[in-house]
Amino acid sequence: MVQLIVGKKGKGKTKIVLDMVNREISNASGNIVYLDKSNDHMYELNNKVRLINVRDYGVANADEFVGFIRGIVSQDHDLEQVYFDGFLKISCLEGTDRIEEIINKLDSISNTYGFKMIASISMDEAELPESLQSKVIVSL
Repeated sequence: MVQLIVGKKGKGKTKIVLDMVNREISNASGNIVYLDKSNDHMYELNNKVRLINVRDYGVANADEFVGFIRGIVSQDHDLEQVYFDGFLKISCLEGTDRIEEIINKLDSISNTYGFKMIASISMDEAELPESLQSKVIVSL
């Protein structure tokens, strides 16, 4: 299942995501992965959370991003949750009309392998495709 945290840039989505990750790690029986565009939040995350700086891996487009996620899943059979901070940036979806398509692919992956994904997206809930609005858990 993919869940979304939405709101314009600067509204506090990252703080909400960080708080969620750090709260969830104490209850997690599996692994939690946090994907970001930098290592800036390394010291704000519990040391049991795996931080992945997506820019370190040369992901060039949304299809490569989906492949990158499949690679993470294939290497971690205890994966329980994946968090995406700055989802549009790290997935190379800024300025494209493929958000719905890529989130549906990620939803399929998470449902197939039984883990949860939470993504922060820098846009208003009203700007999301209608089919994704039911996935919103926080709107700022």
